Amino acid sequence: MTADVPPGLSQLGAQIGPMVRIHGGFANKLYRLDTDQGSFAVKELNLVDNRWTYPVDDVFRFEQAAFAAGIPMPEPISVSDDTLVHRWVEGEKVPEEPVPASYAFEIGEILARIHALDVEWTHEPIDEPTPYDWPELAARAAATGQPWAGELASYVDTFLAIAHFVETCERPGPVVLTHRDIQPWNLLARDGRPVVLDWELSGMLDLSSELGSTALSLAKGPGFDDIQPAIFRAVLDGYVAGGGTLPPPGPSWFVFMVGGWLGFTRWNILRCLAGGAGSTGPDLALSHESVRNGLRGLPDLFRRLPDLEGLVS
Repeated sequence: MTADVPPGLSQLGAQIGPMVRIHGGFANKLYRLDTDQGSFAVKELNLVDNRWTYPVDDVFRFEQAAFAAGIPMPEPISVSDDTLVHRWVEGEKVPEEPVPASYAFEIGEILARIHALDVEWTHEPIDEPTPYDWPELAARAAATGQPWAGELASYVDTFLAIAHFVETCERPGPVVLTHRDIQPWNLLARDGRPVVLDWELSGMLDLSSELGSTALSLAKGPGFDDIQPAIFRAVLDGYVAGGGTLPPPGPSWFVFMVGGWLGFTRWNILRCLAGGAGSTGPDLALSHESVRNGLRGLPDLFRRLPDLEGLVS
């Protein structure tokens, strides 16, 4: 699929061929633009149908500082209210399976270097209340004949318990400015080494949550039956080797992952209930798939929290 080049990008050079849509994102639209000055990733931000407010100026300044410090990432080129441009980076996609220990170790080192950056962050985070409307959502799903309505109804009590955990879990700190979404789908491997993509969700986060989310995502496959403790630990070892200090163990290491998945599932439920209305966001079929994944995966993750805490200690 091709698209017209957004206005204001003439500084990227004379266009060579059409701008091509790169599929795979859950929210924003990504295109590759080839010009006589090189290749660029042009990302149109979904500011209408998204769950977050993008502090684009803060994110771009953070990216510039990270790139200048030698963090392996695409070079940030320009930013506007609804468009981010980076130089295109070639690399292999990272599959959703345990990564090599050397790769995990280097991710830990990268996190330590990111957390050591001195960058002003002007965006004040908005602490929205944790939604407890799961019984109402289940009723609406049944009334509208959603294909997963029965599963949601059977897990209402579990999702209420998960919401309570997210709301009440103590975050011991420290709070750091960080990427917040280092997952396999936001990484490339170039000559076996990491390249960190997609910095739009950057912001302040409790350190334990960032480490737990990152280490667990790199140590497991699509589910939770193949978690490799050695890979989890390699991320933490890399963090310490990079100059970081580990926070104390506890459930806070996983509350951000649980809360993020809970919010993502609810967002996709609302999209399905609305019939995918709106011109932006993922295809309706992708939202249905995301709902099913959340209904099956979140209760499993929540049940395993005591075991996951053992990975830290």
